[in-house]
Amino acid sequence: MDHLAVSRLQRLRQALRQRTLDALLVPSSDPHLSEYLPERWQGRQWLSGFTGSMGTLVVAADAAALFADSRYWDQAERELAGSGIELVKIPTGAISHVAEWLARVLPRGATLAADGSVLGLATAQALRGALEPLGIALRTDADVLADIWPDRPALPAAPVYEHAAPHATVPRADKLAQVRQAMARRGAALHFISSVDDVAWLLNLRGADVDYNPVFLAHLLLDEQRATLFVGEGKVSNALRERLQADGVHLAPYADAAAALAGVAADAVLLLDPKRVTLAFREQLRCEVVEAINPSTLLKSRKTAEEAAHVREAMAEDGAAMCAFYARFEAALARGERLTELTVDEWLSAERARRANFVGLSFPVIAGFNANGAMPHYRATPELHAAIEGDGLLLIDSGGQYLGGTTDITRVWAIGTPSAAMKRDYTLVLKGTLALSRTRFPRGTLSPMLDAIARAPLWAEGIEFGHGTGHGVGYFLNVHEGPQSISKAMPDASMAMEPGMITSIEPGVYRSGRWGVRIENLVLNVAAQTAENGAFGEMLEFETLTLCPMDTRCMDMGLLRPDERAWINAYHATVRERLAPRVEGDALAWLMKRTEPI
Repeated sequence: MDHLAVSRLQRLRQALRQRTLDALLVPSSDPHLSEYLPERWQGRQWLSGFTGSMGTLVVAADAAALFADSRYWDQAERELAGSGIELVKIPTGAISHVAEWLARVLPRGATLAADGSVLGLATAQALRGALEPLGIALRTDADVLADIWPDRPALPAAPVYEHAAPHATVPRADKLAQVRQAMARRGAALHFISSVDDVAWLLNLRGADVDYNPVFLAHLLLDEQRATLFVGEGKVSNALRERLQADGVHLAPYADAAAALAGVAADAVLLLDPKRVTLAFREQLRCEVVEAINPSTLLKSRKTAEEAAHVREAMAEDGAAMCAFYARFEAALARGERLTELTVDEWLSAERARRANFVGLSFPVIAGFNANGAMPHYRATPELHAAIEGDGLLLIDSGGQYLGGTTDITRVWAIGTPSAAMKRDYTLVLKGTLALSRTRFPRGTLSPMLDAIARAPLWAEGIEFGHGTGHGVGYFLNVHEGPQSISKAMPDASMAMEPGMITSIEPGVYRSGRWGVRIENLVLNVAAQTAENGAFGEMLEFETLTLCPMDTRCMDMGLLRPDERAWINAYHATVRERLAPRVEGDALAWLMKRTEPI
């Protein structure tokens, strides 16, 4: 039994009774709605023990539930064991699943609490809409966790630094001008930005407040001439402060953002993104509000030609690191050394750290052997990990943050002799990756429309996977970035595919308790030359950016068409050409062997 979680839930229920509340909803979010949370806002993990990056916890007087999608089911069942918290398996993060559970647990007239300072505006609107027919009230003005979390971590205090030329290819002043032009088109003289990656991109600043993403906690309020950056005191040096002021950016205390919004004149017009601002901030405003996507989100998704060149360089550095790692790993395996999933994390991270312009990992290394590979967001720990021995498949999903780009790659490697069933799964996933990688499509195609192309080879065999096929990737920023998403998400106009966007392609197969397969490359939207020469509009295609061999030992050659084999051979020839000058010795020998034509 998880006595710690049980004890904390008991204290929470006592606090709810004292506040005359019937239940508490704890989302996986902070005041910036970030994916990776500073410790201060990891209340869902602190209460439940579930360490996954996504999930919603709801605690009532006599029941508690964690809502998670298929990426986390195996992990959640293990981590919630003995806590008294029910795992509710959901296909998506839709709030309707929470409402259905609450309808069974709470009577009409009950009150559900949620901290409005970490509850997204769009989520709050959807939640209220779902609860109203049930007669359940939503209260958002109480931070109940503050009552029971005496040693709650403080705000992070890492310094803010400048992302400088040559890697920052567009000056801060030019970016601010582009956003102000977009504000004017919306008829707004003010714009509030709360998402940390948008703030970092717009001001050419970076930090270390959020694990794996080089961002810092801050809010930004723009008007037609001035920008106010709400950031922790002491985080910005005097020299950097002066450079910001020269571009019209002035500093204010982090905690003053809400008061600044409350002070906006009633006759003003302010632009904000309802998907990237919390309810608490929206409720401060008494002026006219235009709800639309942050202009910076659209602008930063389209990498410039100069940024794309830096990304290609970062991919080559990353690929060289992987060659060095895999050469060392396979040699140790051949010698019979005891290797574990933790070895992968340690050795691969060390090789990346040796490469030029490396700053840190872009997410925790996922190294899952056989059954552990069937959990898409698995992470080995000293307490729970597998030795890599015998026959099977080793899935490694990893990435790095470089001054010139962000990487994210998944490869699956044969350990011993993989079975025919394993090789079949691998090849079906590979066919999905290739099908989408080779696709041409009209500019402006909504990204979710591409999702089925990667799934089709798997669907034909009755196989499905629960996560999206692809996510946008930042430029030395968040490894998960919008607005594009190659997934089953409901498409909207902001998801249009445009030149310069970087997206992952990563279909998978997961056989619970047996093995998992995922093959992931990052691709860049580039103009496609066709025989029609633009007669039917501009066409785009994908340039594969990721540089690392795919394991031909895992391929069922009988399932691959000649054109698919030709693509693999061409890709491996490119990988060899680009990486060979950067590696030597055992790493070079490994690269040459793993890129031999099939």
